[in-house]
Amino acid sequence: MEEPLTIHPAPSGLKASVWIHFGFHGRSSKHVDRTHAVCRHCHTKLKNCGNTSNLRAHISRFHPEEAGWVKDDRLKPVIPPNQRTLHDMTTKLAPGSERAKKITTSISYFIAKDMRPYSVVENQGFRYMVHSMEPRRELWMIATRALICVEFLKAAADEWGIETHDLVLVTDNASNMNVAAELGNFLHVRCYAHTLNLACQRALKLPAVARLLGRVRRITAFFHRSTTASHVLEQKQALLELPKHKLKTDAPTRWNSGFDMVDRFLEQQPAICAALLSPQMRKGAHDICTLSEGDVSGAEHLVKTLKPMKLATTTMSEESMPTLSIIAPLHTQLLADFTPAPEDDPMTREIKHAIREDLRKRYTSTKEKHTLHTASCLDPRFKALPFLSEDEKVETYSRVTTEAASSLELMRQEAEVPEGEGDDMAEGHDDGEEDDAVQKVCDEALKLDEDDGPSTPSTSRPSSLTALLGQTFNVAVTTAEPKSAHTRAEEEVRMYLGAPSLPLTDDPLEWWRTNHHVYPLLAKLAKRYLCIPGTSVAAERVFSTAGDIVSAQRSTLTPQHVDQLVFLHKNLVIPEL
Repeated sequence: MEEPLTIHPAPSGLKASVWIHFGFHGRSSKHVDRTHAVCRHCHTKLKNCGNTSNLRAHISRFHPEEAGWVKDDRLKPVIPPNQRTLHDMTTKLAPGSERAKKITTSISYFIAKDMRPYSVVENQGFRYMVHSMEPRRELWMIATRALICVEFLKAAADEWGIETHDLVLVTDNASNMNVAAELGNFLHVRCYAHTLNLACQRALKLPAVARLLGRVRRITAFFHRSTTASHVLEQKQALLELPKHKLKTDAPTRWNSGFDMVDRFLEQQPAICAALLSPQMRKGAHDICTLSEGDVSGAEHLVKTLKPMKLATTTMSEESMPTLSIIAPLHTQLLADFTPAPEDDPMTREIKHAIREDLRKRYTSTKEKHTLHTASCLDPRFKALPFLSEDEKVETYSRVTTEAASSLELMRQEAEVPEGEGDDMAEGHDDGEEDDAVQKVCDEALKLDEDDGPSTPSTSRPSSLTALLGQTFNVAVTTAEPKSAHTRAEEEVRMYLGAPSLPLTDDPLEWWRTNHHVYPLLAKLAKRYLCIPGTSVAAERVFSTAGDIVSAQRSTLTPQHVDQLVFLHKNLVIPEL
């Protein structure tokens, strides 16, 4: 009986570092097929052409987490093992010191005069050079990008007339974005879609999952590059009455593309098997084989396990509904869904463990929790806060009550005009114009105070009933003193909690539009929090739109014109005919 083919390590004569990821098929170490290299991660066969370009490309394309190990060792800088910690670097070289300022200025000149991109400070060679010259100055790369971001944000706020204390920064999980939020003192929300992507990417890098994706990718890529295979597949789809869908190939930067690739493969598996076994395909597909029964079972488990993450990503990518309020309940639900169960198969347990461990370390700071919990309680769909403990619920609504009371106090203070200022205001507004924004705030505050007591008695003329019973029932009407801001806020929160929750399918913004007069204080807070997006997906789509507008045929558009076109494309509503 012949020995099965196994992957043997590359001979010692092959010195390139990329060979640690490849080997050769053979029945023994002395008898191997050196015409094709075999990936040790996904078992893909690549032609051995005498150089390693195709091998390096494969690792960079399909196994980016291993790409750092395939670079030429001769060009790889050696970082000293006694590298200082961030604490040591910041304490030994203060950012405001003369040495730090001189280094910052010189690197700024380097970027400006040599027309280098800002990202040059993150390149490996640049970091090694800075470390060699001044090991304590390595934080400059992060701080520089962060400072640039802060300046751009402040400039954008000035352009739109927005106060900087009202800005909320929604970014990915990059460290320079965290530093920028701290330097600018912005409320920072980390994109939840990016958080989901990081967790799923960690699961897709598991050896068992990576091998499965590599085998599916090999089959889908074959049908993409072969017109004959694509034609035969269409025939088999019609014969088996399957949807005429094309196979999908994944992209390394988007986890959901891998999910879609496997999901589409399972949908079209009967047609794929029939196409690969047809006589027309045997010549060109001699090295392509369908998945084994175990592989198909693993693919089904993969799709079933990642389905909640796919739905969560789709939900968070919505632009017409509030998404910040969804993060807290959704995050709690995903942590519960991805708790490994005893009946799970090994690969499912590994996937759940990887995703859960990554999600657990997100949104752990007190400030982030307060922001997310406040947004959830102001969303009538989630106001019951079932995902929080009783103490956390009380604390959350206590903060909301305090914030609502502070808002009312501020409105009352702005509504009061100190004695002697009336004449000055009159002199400054001879034309009769007033600040609409201030006037609106004053009207709201006064209206809230008027609602505290009973309505003013009408000045109608005396009736016959008054003449008959006026002596007996002539009780003096007392005017109740206005309630304190905190009392009004407590009553409003109590009424809000007593109202029925909104179904998940309804629009919370429409609910607030209808009920804002019932809960005026909470409505102001809802406007403040529910307008914050929970992801940066909308901003990413704007960049895609700008790329479509600035094409080769429209390359002379000015930046101002591009801004106008993008704004109109995203905000212009065409009336229905």
